Amino acid sequence: MRDLFDSTREEAQKELEFLARRIRELDVAYHQKDSPLVTDAEYDALKRRNDALEKLYPELIRDDSPSKRVGMTAADDFSKVTHTVPMLSLGNIFTKDDVYAFMEKIRRFLGLPETEEIEMVAEPKIDGLSFSAVYEKGFFKVGATRGDGSIGEDITANLKTIKEFPQELKKQNSDGTVFIPDLIDVRGEVYMSKQDFFDLNKSQEEKGGRVFANPRNAAAGSLRQLDPQITQTRHLSLFAYACGQVHSIHWETHSQFLDYLKKWGFPVNPEIKICKTADDLVSFYENMMEKRSSLPYDIDGVVYKVNRLDLQNRLGFIARSPRWAIAHKFPAEQAITRLNKIRIQVGRTGALTPVADLEPINVGGVVVRHATLHNSDEIERKDIREGDFVVIQRAGDVIPQIVKTLPEKRSADSRPFVFPTVCPVCGSHAQKEGEDAVIYCTGGLVCPAQVQEGLKHFVSKEALNIEGLGDKNISLLFELGWIRNAVDLFYLEEKHGSELMARDGWGVKSAHNLFEALNRVKKGVPLDKFIYALGIREVGEVTARLLARNFISFENLRSQMRTEKAFDILTHIEGIGPVMAEYIADFFSESHNEILLDQLVQIIHIEPYEKKAGRITELTGKTVLFTGTLQNMTRSEAKSKAISAGAKVVSGVSSKTDYVVAGSDAGNKLSIAEQLGVPIITEDIFNQMLDDL
Repeated sequence: MRDLFDSTREEAQKELEFLARRIRELDVAYHQKDSPLVTDAEYDALKRRNDALEKLYPELIRDDSPSKRVGMTAADDFSKVTHTVPMLSLGNIFTKDDVYAFMEKIRRFLGLPETEEIEMVAEPKIDGLSFSAVYEKGFFKVGATRGDGSIGEDITANLKTIKEFPQELKKQNSDGTVFIPDLIDVRGEVYMSKQDFFDLNKSQEEKGGRVFANPRNAAAGSLRQLDPQITQTRHLSLFAYACGQVHSIHWETHSQFLDYLKKWGFPVNPEIKICKTADDLVSFYENMMEKRSSLPYDIDGVVYKVNRLDLQNRLGFIARSPRWAIAHKFPAEQAITRLNKIRIQVGRTGALTPVADLEPINVGGVVVRHATLHNSDEIERKDIREGDFVVIQRAGDVIPQIVKTLPEKRSADSRPFVFPTVCPVCGSHAQKEGEDAVIYCTGGLVCPAQVQEGLKHFVSKEALNIEGLGDKNISLLFELGWIRNAVDLFYLEEKHGSELMARDGWGVKSAHNLFEALNRVKKGVPLDKFIYALGIREVGEVTARLLARNFISFENLRSQMRTEKAFDILTHIEGIGPVMAEYIADFFSESHNEILLDQLVQIIHIEPYEKKAGRITELTGKTVLFTGTLQNMTRSEAKSKAISAGAKVVSGVSSKTDYVVAGSDAGNKLSIAEQLGVPIITEDIFNQMLDDL
């Protein structure tokens, strides 16, 4: 497997395509056939590789990326069950500091003072197979696997074979009558204990049958049998811990719900604990780390959940995971090796990125040859030197990182690393900008590295998607002197067509395909794709779409950026801060960029932005501003809800503002809104307007 830092953009794109295909193949074997083709370490290494490449090249993230999936599509052999409430995945954290940061994010989002406790529920993270069990009037009706989070496999008959699984919710308990909901979707984890796993494999060996790699695979393979009688011969266990859809019953906390589960007859993990502080959560984690080997079942971390359901509802979700819960995974493997050399890479924006070349070492099933060093401050803070023995870690994120050096093993002639003050490619001066920790080459278009990286970005899949112009071909054309900027690409056929067709490795067909791809781009490119392709510093895909949505056409964007108010116009767009606004305004004010853009707009048809239909509310398409203190939600919550309802949230009042939502102690913005005649609404009216039409 090629090292991350040796991968060109084209190679990364091809590898991401391979990883998507390979991981899907492994997922089918693991989730649908319960017959893993590789070890857990090998599988995790591929997933981490995919995540690391996506982190380095976010513009190359594929629609079928493994990072976008929850589990696996239901197998064709099983009937399908659609989850009324999706079975989402959890985000991951890996350190104690992450725990405190997680709690601080919750507190900040909810606007709670430091003195107010946020009660949490801490649970062991069982390494098994997730299930959903729907009950009507207390009787079990349908069981399903997680599947892809939206559609799972029907395992109704198989769940019934598990001794601990209640097919009817208990209506009576020692403390009296227990309420039974009209409908409830109980969720949990089916697992196989360590002893039952050992016994099963021993039995399988004696019969010459299939031996399972670990208890999780054994549980999944047993639960997903097409013949429930086979499942019945396996000793499976379960813990219930969550709820999907529910009717006619309500509880105020997650811990109260767990009490209901126990009264209804579900096994609930006895290790679960209510914690009052982040310190309590860390103590729980450390305790479970110590107990891990002695537990009768496998766990791979712990889970923290906000206890109060009203707070869970306020916190909501991010993408495919909740804000109110997180998985704290057990530590990554570490290893010690020698750092042979620190080399400097130059990126598209001119950033000088240090990379550690290591003596190859196996960490967590993967051979590591390089590690990120982030920036010069990181090198200085950790006193990382060439020739040092260092501790390497592959955490969940996982670009390999240097945890620390081992000074006691350092040679006597060791010297601190001196970060270059000139660009290693073009020799231009290199310096920090403001408070940024990164050192940048000041060469700009003079720097071949920056120009080439900019061209690679321009033609990349998430930008203009010009097939046939991968990193190697861009470098080749640049070295030949055929291209020096983006405009040159569109004159390749006219100026160098015959030469290109005659070159080794090209030929008539390859060259023709490239020219066709360039001609397709000329016919039309979506506005957000074109903005992203320009490679403006700090402008990723999300910001490019934000600019497209606000300016609608490229002509309008350019004309607005030519005015003295360009910076103010940009900072009034929610999501664009002053630093980003300055980069955008500066880009359009540079004379060489103006010349290039004048040429590109004559060559490429840039399609105006079209708003897509989605959730329709009274706020859809409206511009909203919040001022003052809201009573029932924080400003962050309100903005999130407004955006979800199709509104555009701004930070400054103008005659184009549709609504000002005014809380208590509203200040100058309220006065300006009154003077301009902008409609002013209360928090209650805002909440009413959130409802779908």
